[in-house]
Amino acid sequence: MDIQGTAALVTGAASGLGAATAKRFADAGATVFGLDLAQSIERAGDNVPAGVTLIPTDVTSGDEVQAAIEQIVASGVPLRIVVNCAGVGWAGRILSKNGPHDLELFRTVITVNLLGSFNVMRLAAEAISKTDAVDASGQRGVVINTASVAAFEGQVGQIAYSASKGGVHGMTVPAARDLAQYGIRVNTIAPGIVDTPMLAGVTEEYRKGLEAGVPFPSRLAQPTEYAQLAQMIVEHDYLNGETIRMDGALRMAPR
Repeated sequence: MDIQGTAALVTGAASGLGAATAKRFADAGATVFGLDLAQSIERAGDNVPAGVTLIPTDVTSGDEVQAAIEQIVASGVPLRIVVNCAGVGWAGRILSKNGPHDLELFRTVITVNLLGSFNVMRLAAEAISKTDAVDASGQRGVVINTASVAAFEGQVGQIAYSASKGGVHGMTVPAARDLAQYGIRVNTIAPGIVDTPMLAGVTEEYRKGLEAGVPFPSRLAQPTEYAQLAQMIVEHDYLNGETIRMDGALRMAPR
């Protein structure tokens, strides 16, 4: 599918994976609408690439996401690309010296990472389904969700995060099957350790330890590499219902 001349919706677009993806698609000729929390957009300041419009949106709110999609549709550019990057990664063990895992923390991680991705996908799919097909196969668009290698090898303290990302992975095939009749492909990227703002506070020693655990190349992934893979998925019309690991052959240890 051709990116140029389409509208792309990217969540979590004010920083990290979302910001890199929004820039990549804008550079490729898409009109990009980035959804993120108001405070995240404020922190981004003037560092917004040309061709990217940020819309304050809570991805867990049906009303807010619907309003954002209506704004995108009103632009007159057909919505064909959706990339869900919004997420949180708070940690906690099922049982620790502080007692059992906080239930609200677990609920919040599941709500943002899993329900948020589903919420955006379901509402965006409706808008995409109303566009004209772009090829003889009847293709109209593509949704890319973000899981994690933690969906497969969650570490100690990642019970909530792993459950949420495992759910994102689990949605991939049924979502692709549900949306096939509308010409919408659904794929998932499962990144390993990516050098995003979430790692900004770690020490250099800890960073080197993370890098050493990656077989090859022995370094952290870059957000631009996630964006590159997202573009490839959009342009590769036969990729559907697939979760693709982007991890340098990393298999996470227990801790």
